[in-house]
Amino acid sequence: MRMTGTDEAGLIARIVAGEKEVFHELIRPYERMVYLTLFAIVKNETEAEDGAQEAVISAYRHLSSFRGDAKFSTWLTTIAINEGRKRLRKAKGAAENSIEEEEGHEGAYTPTPLTDWREIPLEALERKELRDALRVAVAELPDIYRQVFVLRDLQEQTIEETAQALGINPGAVKVRLHRARMMLQKRLVPFLKTTAPARRGFFGRAL
Repeated sequence: MRMTGTDEAGLIARIVAGEKEVFHELIRPYERMVYLTLFAIVKNETEAEDGAQEAVISAYRHLSSFRGDAKFSTWLTTIAINEGRKRLRKAKGAAENSIEEEEGHEGAYTPTPLTDWREIPLEALERKELRDALRVAVAELPDIYRQVFVLRDLQEQTIEETAQALGINPGAVKVRLHRARMMLQKRLVPFLKTTAPARRGFFGRAL
């Protein structure tokens, strides 16, 4: 069970005051989240693991700068994203490419119902071929769409938290998430044609 904001605030205060040994208690619930965030950016398990460690170290070093204006998880995700982007710049040996794109305003599109794809029954997700196809499809999404998809649909952050972590507006989050889901739908539909949606499952959530 994840700690409440009050519990986290108490732990953070203790750590900043010198109780370094309780940092692991604070960070433990978010270790997988940090790794997934890194992996969504670098698409390499080793780099993601190394980056996750660096992000956690950075969070520890800068913990005193956390003021509670955002949720701790959002602040930590932002650190992980910055670490991932730094590693991409280093790997490419060039300046980071801008991820800005023309996406219009929040109300400039109408999401298409993705019932067959977003209401995947749990028993369908237990099929190895579908899990493998999903993993590959997510990995092959363009960076800006994969990052939003991982934060919103896999880590279940809110639209606002995702926007804050990525430094974009909520409307852009919705557009990118919609496009990511459409791309995944095209890849996964062959695996879902024989599966009738029984209940809300892995992607059974609204924008």
